Amino acid sequence: MSVITLISDWKQNDFYVAVMKGRILGLYPQATIVDISHQVDAFSITEAAFIIKVSYSSFPKGSVHIIAVNLENQLKQEEIIAKYDGHYFICSNDGLLSLVFDHEPDQIISLENDHYPKEYIGFRYNSFPAFTKYAHAAIHALQSKDINELGRPVPDFIRLMDFMPQIEGSAITGSVVYIDTYQNAITNISHDLFVQIGKGRSFNIMLESMYHKLNKINTSYNETTDGELLAIFNSLGLLEIAQKNGRAAEMLNLDIHSSIRIKFL
Repeated sequence: MSVITLISDWKQNDFYVAVMKGRILGLYPQATIVDISHQVDAFSITEAAFIIKVSYSSFPKGSVHIIAVNLENQLKQEEIIAKYDGHYFICSNDGLLSLVFDHEPDQIISLENDHYPKEYIGFRYNSFPAFTKYAHAAIHALQSKDINELGRPVPDFIRLMDFMPQIEGSAITGSVVYIDTYQNAITNISHDLFVQIGKGRSFNIMLESMYHKLNKINTSYNETTDGELLAIFNSLGLLEIAQKNGRAAEMLNLDIHSSIRIKFL
């Protein structure tokens, strides 16, 4: 099965989505294109990284994942294809992949113009390389061709470490990395980290300030009454702030990068 997934900040009804799909199918009609999300907030590589990190492994090995986010800045950044865990990832070298990968990728290749058919490279299309380079590189990888043929090896990729939780003595300071359809705020604080630092102690979870505090972890959403705030480790093993039959992120004015601090007592 030849699977190409798409993540973008274009929004579902934008013509960019159709152009991207048309370019892929024009090159490789048998490709199966799966929309993961086109609702990423504009330029939010953090949100895009979270979405692809938790979803890519559900697809068959050999799948290609195009992450067309923050393309406005591509005139300043190189476009790359990386092979990791049996999958291929195509995006800008802007730090996004450092938020996806847990270890070093097998390969990272810079996508260079002189490795593409001339008909795909031209002034008319240069504002969005995804329409040209991304589609061609994706098909190249799907056909099990050597991705070294697409450009030169990149010795390293840009890394963003600021999105990792910070440990300060008996406290963890994390941040919101995703807000789902129900306005639940998902953080980058894992259950493993919580157990490791907490050592079974009681705690307070501060939501952006001392005004809202939680001192209990729910095992289900139904343990609280309607309208009450709650903390729970979700199916991804990440701390989530929610509101029973409510919209926690909206109520608390939480956004991606909002601070969540746990103080163990």
